[in-house]
Amino acid sequence: MKRCGIFTATAIVAAILAGGPAAAQDSASARLEALKAEISKLQNEVATLKGDVAEGREEARGAAEQVVAARTATPADAPSVRVSSSNRPTICSPDGRNCISLTSRLQLDFGGYNYRPNTIATTPQDLVGGAIARRAQFGVIGTFLDDWEYNLVFEGGGSGGATSAVFDKGYLTYSGFKPFKIWGGILSVPYMLDRATSNNNITFMERAAPVEVAAGIGGATRSAFGITANDRQWWAGAFLTGPASGRTSHDARQTAATGRVVFLPVLTDSASLLIGGDVQYLFDAPTGASELNLRDRIEMRIDGNRILGTGPLPIDSARVLSAELAGTLGSFHFQGEYFDFNVEPTPGNGPSLDFSGYYIQGGYILTGEKRSYSASSGSYGSVAPSRPFDWRMGDWGAWEIAARYSMIDLNDRDIFGGRQENLTLGLNWYVNSNIRFMLNYINGTVDKRTGGGGDIGARYQAVGARTQIAF
Repeated sequence: MKRCGIFTATAIVAAILAGGPAAAQDSASARLEALKAEISKLQNEVATLKGDVAEGREEARGAAEQVVAARTATPADAPSVRVSSSNRPTICSPDGRNCISLTSRLQLDFGGYNYRPNTIATTPQDLVGGAIARRAQFGVIGTFLDDWEYNLVFEGGGSGGATSAVFDKGYLTYSGFKPFKIWGGILSVPYMLDRATSNNNITFMERAAPVEVAAGIGGATRSAFGITANDRQWWAGAFLTGPASGRTSHDARQTAATGRVVFLPVLTDSASLLIGGDVQYLFDAPTGASELNLRDRIEMRIDGNRILGTGPLPIDSARVLSAELAGTLGSFHFQGEYFDFNVEPTPGNGPSLDFSGYYIQGGYILTGEKRSYSASSGSYGSVAPSRPFDWRMGDWGAWEIAARYSMIDLNDRDIFGGRQENLTLGLNWYVNSNIRFMLNYINGTVDKRTGGGGDIGARYQAVGARTQIAF
């Protein structure tokens, strides 16, 4: 009994001793798990704090950038100032719908003549070379509300002998009725291919004589009202024209109408073909001291004298029909126009008179550029050098050679205006989009007679050069 009690007590003590460490181990594990959970919680809080700090830094940096941008940015309602591809400075309203631009062109001509009158009765007996400002223009052009365009230009140059500054152009156009455009004011009437081409872009220093004679009847630069329309491959226009700006009151009745239509059956990046026709009708001619005189110089205007001319004609009406043909093939380009003139004298001054003229020209751009077609004018533009002149980089701009033959015959019945023929060779250097140098050589004759058959013609050679700056 005693042994049994001792054994039982021993077993109880052993059980207690065995259960004590297990209980202690369970308690440590629980504390360890709690500690791990606390550490994980603290780590999450640290990560959250780091994210908040980084986000705060980004917000601060963004706020600083906004402050800098606000200090340097143009206000949303401020006008914009920009320069066009032709380096023309332009100021526009914030929405870009109203703009005003400066425009200018300067054409300085230098040259001389080897002029040989056939007889002492020829007038003039001499042509004098020298230097003139053929054109010295300055003005503004711009737009109102996208559809309205205006042009105001003053001219300080001219042909030989002209010195005074004049108001050259001032007109307004409206293009809200696509594809039509309405014109009104004093403008260069876009009649004929060579007149539709800007004098900044013509291949030679002067247009051919038959072009200028036809334009002098009722085209050229004068008061006009008309409408044009065009798409990519066609152009059409009609104008009612009046006297030129600054002319005398005798010219107030000089009223004419012109029309022009062109079509391009071929128009690609590498080739084009233009076919066109023109009509002009003078239905109210100037009278008195301002009677119309069909005349022109010898396609260089340093000397202002003319040998070709009918003299003042008592004209009741006049009509000119002309045809156009032009095109490009790579760097080669050509164009030509033919003119048929019919003049009706006033009653009692004889039967109608018929004159004619034409020109054909071609050119090749040695440096590979091409003349592009302008759909808005129905003509070809200038040459834009692919590598403008910069001797440091070995770039030499664009170079072009050209030739033209022109003829106009102003002889019919008892009118002896003369028959003029010119062969012109040209070399053009396009320094960049704004500067061009031109060199022309002219070899020509004027076959002119008096009513009695006397020779009053002449032969001549002329060399001219032009420095042109335009934007």
